[in-house]
Amino acid sequence: MTGQVTPSTPIVPSEQTAHAAAEGLYEHDRLRSGKYVLSTAQKIGGTIAIVTIVVVGVLWLSKLLQAFLVVFSLAFLAATAFKFIVSVRGARYDVIERISSAQIAELRDEELPVYTVLVPVFREANIVGQLVRNLGALDYPTDKLEVMILTEEEDQETRDAIAASNPPAHFRVVRAPKGHPQTKPRACNVGLALAHGDYLVIYDAEDRPDPDQLKKALIAFKQNGDEVAVVQAALNYFNDRENPLTRMFTLEYSYWFDYMLPGLEHDRLPIPLGGTSNHFRVDALRELGGWDPYNVTEDADLGIRASALGYRVGVIDSTTMEEANTSIPNFIRQRSRWIKGYLQTSLVHARRPVQLIREVGVVKFSAFALLIAGTPITFLAVLPFYALTAVSLFLPPEVLSDLLPVPVLWLALLNFVVGSALMVYVTMMGPYKRGSFHLVPWALVNPVYWVLHSIASYKALWQLIVKPHYWEKTEHGLTAHVDDEAVDAGGQAG
Repeated sequence: MTGQVTPSTPIVPSEQTAHAAAEGLYEHDRLRSGKYVLSTAQKIGGTIAIVTIVVVGVLWLSKLLQAFLVVFSLAFLAATAFKFIVSVRGARYDVIERISSAQIAELRDEELPVYTVLVPVFREANIVGQLVRNLGALDYPTDKLEVMILTEEEDQETRDAIAASNPPAHFRVVRAPKGHPQTKPRACNVGLALAHGDYLVIYDAEDRPDPDQLKKALIAFKQNGDEVAVVQAALNYFNDRENPLTRMFTLEYSYWFDYMLPGLEHDRLPIPLGGTSNHFRVDALRELGGWDPYNVTEDADLGIRASALGYRVGVIDSTTMEEANTSIPNFIRQRSRWIKGYLQTSLVHARRPVQLIREVGVVKFSAFALLIAGTPITFLAVLPFYALTAVSLFLPPEVLSDLLPVPVLWLALLNFVVGSALMVYVTMMGPYKRGSFHLVPWALVNPVYWVLHSIASYKALWQLIVKPHYWEKTEHGLTAHVDDEAVDAGGQAG
C-alpha cells in the first residue's frame, strides 16, 4: 500500500502536503478556521461591549454586579440542566449502535475495505512499546490495515523507540515536516493526505481499543448509510482506582460516553467528538476539510462542522481504555487546552450565527450554545460563586445588601445549588452501566473537582488571548497502575 519500505522507515510528506495540512481549511473557508481568534465584526462588537461594561461599572457598579450575577447564574443552571436532561434521556433510551458477535462473524476478510489507523504522537518514547502491542491486537486482516504513527520532525527519540519495538509490517512512521502550528490536528491532516483507507480512525498513544472495534464501526456505517460521517466509541480508564483524581476522571467520562453522547444521538443533536476512537468515512472527512489545525479541541469542532453539513455522528458499543490523568498539574494543562478549544469553537461558529441556525435549526443551535459555549461559562462561574458564598457569610448584611440585594443573592445561590446537584446526580449515574459501583460515592466530591476545572478555565481564557494556538501537551505513561488486560493480551499474543 505504501511501497517497499520497512515499518520504521519514516515517510516524509511533501512541502505541499504539509502546507495543505496547516492552511487548507483556512484557505478554503476562512470563517470556519480558528487561525484568528476574532473576526472583524467580533472585534468591533467586543470593543463596544467592553466600553459599555466599563461605563456602566463606573456609573452603576451595584447594578452591573447584579446583572452579571443573574446572567451567569442562569447560564450555569441552563448549561447544567441541559446536560442533566440529555443524560437522563441517554439512560432511558438505549440508542447506542449494538453490534452482535454474530454480525461480526459474518464479515469476510477478503471483502473488508482498507482501514487507516492514525496515531499522532509527540515525545511518547516511553509508551510506544505499549502502543505497538495494543494496536497489534486489533482484529482486522493486516493486508487491509494501514497503521500510521504520526511523529514530529524533531522527535527522533520517539522514532528510535518505534524502530526498537519491532513493529509489524503494516505499521508506518510518518515524519511531519516542521511547521506552524505544531498541533495534533495538523499531524492528523498530514496522515489524512497520505491515507489509502476507505475508513479511518484516530487513536492516542496509550489507547487500548477493543479488538473488534474496527469491525463494529464498519457494520454501523453500513447500517446507517451515508448520513453518518463518523461513529464514536466510548472511552474509559484502566487506572480508575489509582487516586482521587483518576476516580473523578473516570466518573466524568463514564457519564459522558455512556449517557450524554447517547442522549445527544437520540435527539440528533450535534456531538462534540472525543479526541480518540472516532471512526470516519474518509470521503466525508475530506469533504469536511479535515481537522482545523488551529483549534486545540479539533475533535469537538469537527463534530459541529459535520452537523452543519447535515451529517450525523453515531455512537457504537465499543470501548477504548486509556490512562486517566494521575497528576493535578497535568490535569490542569490538559483541561485548559480542552476549554480553550471549546472557547475557540464557540467563537468560530458565532461568526455567522444566522447561517448556522439556518443550517442546523434552532434546536441544534441551542444545544451547541449550551454545550460548547455553556461548558466554559459553567467552569468560569465556579470560583466566583464559591468566593461570593464565602464573602456573604462574613460581610455585615447591610454592606452586602448595598451591593447585592438579598433576592438576587438567593436567586444566584439557588441556581448554583440546583445546577451543582444535577451534575452530582448525573455523575452518580456514570458507573452503573459498567458496574463500577465503588466510584458512586465519589460523585459527592464533584463540587471540589470543579475547582480544578475552574482554575483550568481561567488559564484557558488567558491563553486564548496570549497564545491561542499553543498545544499544551498532556504527559502519558505516568500511571503506576498496570493495565492487566493489555498485559494478558500481550502475553497471549506473544
